[in-house]
Amino acid sequence: MRLDKFLCDCSDLTRSLAGKLIRQGEVKVDGIVVKQPAFHITEQSLVEFDGIELTLSQGNRYFMLHKPQGYVCSNDDPDHPTVFFLLDEPGMGRLHVVGRLDLDTTGLVLITDDGQWSHRITSPRHECAKTYRVWLADPIAPGTAEQFAEGVLLRSEKEKTRPAQLEILGECEARLTIHEGKYHQVKRMFAAVGNKVIGLHREQIGALALDETLEPGEYRELSAAEVALF
Repeated sequence: MRLDKFLCDCSDLTRSLAGKLIRQGEVKVDGIVVKQPAFHITEQSLVEFDGIELTLSQGNRYFMLHKPQGYVCSNDDPDHPTVFFLLDEPGMGRLHVVGRLDLDTTGLVLITDDGQWSHRITSPRHECAKTYRVWLADPIAPGTAEQFAEGVLLRSEKEKTRPAQLEILGECEARLTIHEGKYHQVKRMFAAVGNKVIGLHREQIGALALDETLEPGEYRELSAAEVALF
């Protein structure tokens, strides 16, 4: 593998910047400064950049994050910090969010570089369940659970939502499980029955629940068993 490509794959550097840093003598191979971006390295080569030994990630990576308010679920945003500001991992540019949350919504976010895995979660065909804790401006009206179980018609939509399960936890608090991912769906479902969501927290995706030991802003790698849930 070329040295400049290896440096890109182990970091967020562009190919041109990697080449520039190599030519400036900031990269060592087996303890010796190498200034040729096209220099060929092998699996046995020891590459150092900025005093740190670089290694390629073996296989795909999978993380769960406890998203706090005020962060957007995108790789880049001109107005708000992204959830990737909360991660400290090599090759961040190859990671993506699996199922976004709004700026003001908290809770479980999955992050990976495995496109097929994320597709199994987000594709409408798989009907992957998402469970949310919901806080509302007004008391939950009688019959709301039955309405959601039958499906409600959202504004600007032609078809009702798929059946959803609503568990009443308090006068203005509930747990809602949906099986699709329409834009702002939870907020729009409650708006359709005359209420307003004032707090929203995703607790679970499929059979994977947010790790209760994670504080807002913290994340961890998924276990092999957790990855295999999807």
